[in-house]
Amino acid sequence: MNSTAAGSSAYVLVTLLIKLGVIASLASIIARFEKFRRLLLVEIRTPKQKLLFAAFVGVPFMLGVLTRLVANYRGADLSLEVTVIGGLLGGTMVGLVVGMMVSLPAVLIRHELLAAPMAVLYAVVAGSARWLCPNKEEVWKFSPFIDLSLYRSIKQRFKQPSMDWQILFFLVCVFLELSRIEVGRISNGNLFFVNPTGTWTEILVLFATAIAVALPLRIWNNTRIEQKLEEKERSLIQARMDSLISQINPHFLFNTLNTVSSLIRLDPDTARKVLVKLSNILRRRLKTQTHFAPLRQELDFIADYLDIEVVRFGRDKLKVTEEIDPAALDVIVPTMILQPLVENAIRHGIGPKIEGGTITLRAKLRNGRISIEVSDDGVGIPKSKLPEIYASGIGIMNVQERLKVLYGHDFSMKVESEPGKGTTVRLELPEVVAAEEMVSVETAQVEP
Repeated sequence: MNSTAAGSSAYVLVTLLIKLGVIASLASIIARFEKFRRLLLVEIRTPKQKLLFAAFVGVPFMLGVLTRLVANYRGADLSLEVTVIGGLLGGTMVGLVVGMMVSLPAVLIRHELLAAPMAVLYAVVAGSARWLCPNKEEVWKFSPFIDLSLYRSIKQRFKQPSMDWQILFFLVCVFLELSRIEVGRISNGNLFFVNPTGTWTEILVLFATAIAVALPLRIWNNTRIEQKLEEKERSLIQARMDSLISQINPHFLFNTLNTVSSLIRLDPDTARKVLVKLSNILRRRLKTQTHFAPLRQELDFIADYLDIEVVRFGRDKLKVTEEIDPAALDVIVPTMILQPLVENAIRHGIGPKIEGGTITLRAKLRNGRISIEVSDDGVGIPKSKLPEIYASGIGIMNVQERLKVLYGHDFSMKVESEPGKGTTVRLELPEVVAAEEMVSVETAQVEP
């Protein structure tokens, strides 16, 4: 090989390396856009989604073609590769839109008249390959390293005849690059292509084209997998929250119906009032499907609940007081977070006390956090049993588990009790007021 040929070969190799670096960089930049990340999760797209997807893919690489035309930076032109990617991921129509976008500067500025017709060929071939592939996940698995795919394909054929789509996609890339090289050589400057200087450089050009197609697919597939994992994690958190709330509702309903059953013969009118209160509570719960609500709504809910319990115990045995900071009323708190604490205070604190007692609700803001207390002056909890309450019973354990799911480690829950004097449960939560913040907290990825 003479020095001129060696220099040309080196130039081709540098161009190919630059091409791979450019396409990896642009693919990574595109993957940062949230709208594009959402589009990756959709396999069957609407016409509007197809156009948006084509714009995300086509515009950056059209700038690459402009860079080649203006600055003679040949490694920035990835018109073939990106058109094939558009066809494989979005079908023929997306490939055609992307192909027209990236070929337009070449046609208008450098008068490379064959750029547009060849882009049609790239899009049709790649789109047809996607259409023929029954499992679209095979597209995301594409790799130019076909040796293992070939081995698996041959091995599989002894068991069951089947098409190895990885090899097909590789052959599509090779066929289209060969077509561009041959057409470019006879077109007299009407089509851009990287001209190999020999057999080995031609093999490298073909292989680089396949790699350039596979790189964005791999990068975007990793992004797509991350998106799916995040969605599954959110679904798991949602299911976990629904499960915890479902533990509360039947427990509360069971106790209330017991109260009604004890009154229905002795005092039917009072039983009717209790049922009306119960229906108000259930109606509110059916209308509110979110996991968060202003403290004001939670206190209204507790007021209806306590009205039922006051009927059961009698006004002389159960009293309720509130010490609520007005600034705390609009703070967002988890729904149904106070009811199990109030229920515990009544059942285990006031209930066993012959003369009854008082439930006190407190809430105040300080240092960007809201402090909520549920206190009773009931029988209290022996110190020996105090550590056990976090792992037993529905009330305390349920509240702690819900707060852990919603806030991670950014909350505190303390139970203080003294036998014969009563019990206080104190919660400290982050202050959240705006509706947007409520949504972000509800959908946040919390640490387990």
